[in-house]
Amino acid sequence: MQMSFDSVTDQINLPTPELRPMSLGAEALLTVHDVAGFLRVPPSWVYERTRRRGRDRMPHIKVGKYLRFRREDVLGWLDEYRI
Repeated sequence: MQMSFDSVTDQINLPTPELRPMSLGAEALLTVHDVAGFLRVPPSWVYERTRRRGRDRMPHIKVGKYLRFRREDVLGWLDEYRI
């Protein structure tokens, strides 16, 4: 059973505006905490995956000192690890 990112994010309560995805037209940029909540892992796990090299590196965008993620990139990265 494959769940879409939207169906999972609808189930996640994002209590503060800082944790809600930023809207850029049709795309939404996610924070480290958004991705960690979606994957149900600590934010430190997400940070560690962004520092890896090669195929294991989680795709991300640097906005100054901040990391942001496109949901399509995260889902594509996850698909590479599907067993």
